[in-house]
Amino acid sequence: MTALGAIMWIAAFPVIAMYAVFINEVLLGLAALPKKVVSARPGAKTTLLIPAHNEATGIASTIARVRLVLPSGSRILVVADNCSDATAEIARTSGCDVIERFDMDKRGKGFALAFGRAHLASDPPDCVMILDADCIPDEGTIESLSGSALYHMRPVQAVNLMRAGPDAGPIVQISNFAFMIKNLVRQRGLVRAGGPAMLTGTGMAFPWAIFERLSLASSNIVEDLAVTVELTRNGVRPMLVESGRVWSDAATAQDTLTQRTRWEHGFIGTAVKHALPSLAVGIGKGQLGSFRLGLHLIVPPLALLFSVGLLLVVILAALALLGATATPAVVLLALMGVSLLLLLLAWWRDGRALLSFRAILRIPLYILWKIPVYLKLVKGAETNWVRTKRPD
Repeated sequence: MTALGAIMWIAAFPVIAMYAVFINEVLLGLAALPKKVVSARPGAKTTLLIPAHNEATGIASTIARVRLVLPSGSRILVVADNCSDATAEIARTSGCDVIERFDMDKRGKGFALAFGRAHLASDPPDCVMILDADCIPDEGTIESLSGSALYHMRPVQAVNLMRAGPDAGPIVQISNFAFMIKNLVRQRGLVRAGGPAMLTGTGMAFPWAIFERLSLASSNIVEDLAVTVELTRNGVRPMLVESGRVWSDAATAQDTLTQRTRWEHGFIGTAVKHALPSLAVGIGKGQLGSFRLGLHLIVPPLALLFSVGLLLVVILAALALLGATATPAVVLLALMGVSLLLLLLAWWRDGRALLSFRAILRIPLYILWKIPVYLKLVKGAETNWVRTKRPD
C-alpha cells in the first residue's frame, strides 16, 4: 500500500465507521420491539411535570388535551419558568398546580425541572413523567410509561414524534421523517443491540428514587442527552416503551431550522465530549450499554452524515482518478447506498404518514437547507437555550 493509499484509508475509516453503526441500528430497528404490556401499579401516584416558558397561547389547549388521557391518581404540575406572559395564570385557570420560577441568570429546561423536583420533594410521587408544553401523549401512554418505570425501576422513554399539518411543505416533512428515524427506528435498533433508549426530553418517565438523584440544574441545551449518558455510565439503562407515543406539532420551516440548530449543535457537542469516554467505559468495564451508547454518539445527524459522506466520496474518487487506490471510495459509496436502501425500507414501514413520495425528491434541497446549521457549528456551537415558536 502506498503512503497516499494509507492516508486515504485513515481519512475514510471514521466515516466508514459512522455508516457501519448507522446501518446496524437501522437494520435492527426496522421491526417493532416485542410488546411488553405492564399495567399501572394500583394506587401509584404519577405527576406530569410540564416546564413552560411563555406558553400562554397554547398551554390551555395542551392541558385540556392531556386531561383527556390523564389516568386517575395522576396530577399535572406546571413550572412557569421565567415567564413574562400569562402562562401561570392560564394554567391555574385550567385547574393545574402551578409554581413559578424567576431567575434570568439560570435559564433553561434543566433549571425548571430541578425547581419542580424540589417542590415535589416534600410529598414525592411514585413516578414523574416529563412532558413539553406543546406535547400530547396518546391514550394509554401515561399508564404504559408509569407502569413500566415502576415495574422495572428504570427510566422509560415513549416514542417522540412530530406531526405536520396538512399544508406542511416538503422541507418540514423531511425533517419530521429524519426525526422519526432518530426517535423510533434507531431507538429500536440501539435498544435491541443492548444499548440504552435515548431520552428525548419529553415523554420520559422516572421512578422517584431515580429522578431525585438526577443532575438537572444546568443550562445544557440537550439536558436529556446528558442525563442518558449519566444514567448509562451508572449502569441504569433507560428503556423504550414503544406502545407509548407523544406528539408535537411541527413548526414552520424557518422555526424548524432554529429548533434543529439547537438540537444538533447540542448533540454534536455532547457526542464530542462523551462518545470516546463511553466507548472506553464500555470496553474497560465490559458494560455493553455504555459501549453501544458510545457507538451511537459517533453518528452525526442524518443530513450531516450524508453531507460528509458525499464530500469524502468526491475527494477519494478524485484521488483515484489521479492514480490512487479506488477501494476506499468504493467501500464508502457502497455503505451510503445500503444506508439509502434501509431508509427507503424504513419510510415504507413507518414513515409514509409523515413523508409523501413527492417530498422525497426534495431531499437534496433539504440537505442544502441544513448547510446554515453546520456553518454556524464551524463558527461556534449554539449553547444558549432558544424557545422555538409554536405553530398557530
